[in-house]
Amino acid sequence: MIYLDYQATTPLAPEAREAMLPWLGGPETMGFANPHSSHRPGRAAAAAVEVARADVAALLPPGGRVIFTSGATEAINLALRGSGARRLAVSAIEHAAVLDTARAIDPDLAVLPVDPAGLVDPLAPLPEGIDLVAVMQVNNEIGTVQPVEAVAARARSAGTLVLCDAVQGAGKCAAPPEGADFIALSAHKLYGPKGIGALWVRDGVPLAPIILGGGQEGGLRSGTLSPALAAGFGAAARLCKTLWESDRLHVEKLWGIARDAFADWRLNGSADTRWHGNLNIRLDGLDAGRLLSECRTVAISAGSACASGSGRTSHVLRAIGLSDREAKSALRIGFGRYTKVEELEEAAAAINAAARAQGVLD
Repeated sequence: MIYLDYQATTPLAPEAREAMLPWLGGPETMGFANPHSSHRPGRAAAAAVEVARADVAALLPPGGRVIFTSGATEAINLALRGSGARRLAVSAIEHAAVLDTARAIDPDLAVLPVDPAGLVDPLAPLPEGIDLVAVMQVNNEIGTVQPVEAVAARARSAGTLVLCDAVQGAGKCAAPPEGADFIALSAHKLYGPKGIGALWVRDGVPLAPIILGGGQEGGLRSGTLSPALAAGFGAAARLCKTLWESDRLHVEKLWGIARDAFADWRLNGSADTRWHGNLNIRLDGLDAGRLLSECRTVAISAGSACASGSGRTSHVLRAIGLSDREAKSALRIGFGRYTKVEELEEAAAAINAAARAQGVLD
């Protein structure tokens, strides 16, 4: 099986796995200790958590603090609910974690349109009375990189808070943009373990907890932290900093190969302003669901993993102007650090062969 679904999750980096092992030990190692305990094993676990926190913070702008959460969904909920915002605006292509939470808070949610490339207009005025605007860094379905800094500058001049979902960008393409008040991350999207994420909060921005119980994470996120997950997250973040340039060059090489291999397919999203580890393409008349079923040697997607099986047409593809029929002919191919050139070439041949079998590719 060739894995090309890096937007859904990335492989766990061997270095992250190794960093986790000491904190998964048995009674003889004391690595299982609760990091919130005051005895020596507990303090050792707490120290590992703080090292990890510093490593994650190194991916983010200065002037803020990192709060560990169970993942980006919780981080987003903490930002949106804990900020106290009541009138919200979000881009039309935000992840469901943002859209669904925002709608629960503000049924009259303002949705900012995007152009056919998937870009928000940074010069468009925000609706009046908005408390918080959410614009993601890199879209999880089409890879478009949003002008978050420009949007944030306009929002901040109006006294409006800004949330940036940086799940698909942090540690991979560029540092999360300056100007946001909240930035959400997920470890398993940057070669770390599942089950842990983080919310970066700008210094001085008030935030109330949404989970109560023990007062952990500075009173903002109660619950016992996992030193193992934190250590894996920190190691993955540290590795991203170390391999930033080599990862980028590898992805650019893969992008060129993929674009040549799928030259007869139409690109969804911006051709220029995008993360090149995400290739979203379509063919008129293609049954993407059938192709996924028949192309069994390749792990790819027809959209967001979070919406898989829902039967709904992608709201992202609809937002950039595609019809339901066009949206259902789209595939998302994701690659990254551990993708081999020969794997991508073999997968492209299999995907093209499956499309030809449907009579939609010459």
